Amino acid sequence: MSDALLSAPVAIAADVVAAGLLALAASKLKREKRDNMVALMGVMGAFIFAAQMVNFSIPGTGSSGHIVGGVLLAALLGPWAGFITLTSVLVIQCLVFADGGLMALGCNIVNMGGMTALVAYPLVFRPLLKFPASGWKVMGVSVLACVAGLELGACMVTLETMFSGITALPAGKFFLLMTAIHLAIGVGEGMATGAVLVFVQKSRPALLVPESVAKTSRRGVRGVVIGFAVAAAVIAGGLAFLASSDPDGLEWSIGKVAGTADLAVQHVSAFSEGAEKVQSATSVMPDYDSNFAGIAGAAMVLLLVWGLTGLITRKNHKAVDVRR
Repeated sequence: MSDALLSAPVAIAADVVAAGLLALAASKLKREKRDNMVALMGVMGAFIFAAQMVNFSIPGTGSSGHIVGGVLLAALLGPWAGFITLTSVLVIQCLVFADGGLMALGCNIVNMGGMTALVAYPLVFRPLLKFPASGWKVMGVSVLACVAGLELGACMVTLETMFSGITALPAGKFFLLMTAIHLAIGVGEGMATGAVLVFVQKSRPALLVPESVAKTSRRGVRGVVIGFAVAAAVIAGGLAFLASSDPDGLEWSIGKVAGTADLAVQHVSAFSEGAEKVQSATSVMPDYDSNFAGIAGAAMVLLLVWGLTGLITRKNHKAVDVRR
């Protein structure tokens, strides 16, 4: 989501909500015994960053989509760890690659991370699927949960745009286009999510059972970490160049309504100006304008997730030592 769709009050409100969710997620993660999952969180973040670079075409629409990854992350890491991981992906995309506005970062965190990892996963995915499960059931529930998460995100974008009131986009038509195209994108993401989960269930089934995660050995996690690291490198280093050049679902919807997907910021505020200046200074590879953007971005996400989760779990260890 770009800054051009948002007013400063709506953006600030979303920032407050996103910050609150991140604080709660950090608190939840700190209480969990997931020391052996820190490496997996970092590698999964790198994998999702790479996978998001691969836009797939939506037949007959002239649009494309990419996975969000919130449901997949929540299924493997838990909803709160998944939310932190996906937020790290969005932060790197925004600051380094100018992908999504900095003023809109809070909205993107809520819309993409919150609606998938914190809403669709606990309310749709988890109640309907208990591992071990048949491959067909994993696929079906994954599609349903991903569609729910993306549709909720599409609704949030429409509401945030409408409440901002700074564009001439007709809310009704924009809503119909957004929900229609993200239904198709959600099906595509669900199939990809299901395929990954089926693979993990066959190779490391303990990672999909919450009660077993803390008991999983470092050696058991290591193989999955290596597998996702290799997959991230392959996708970021090669497959990303095969991505569709068609506009994504949001750009396509805006273009259908406004005639162009490139909306200029209409209402300038001190907040929007400051956000633009900061993003201009930090975005060293805007629009992924480098042959090494995929590898560099995946590495940055990996380091950011490891740094954040390492800091959280380290504090937890110190608290335990003091009590002893």
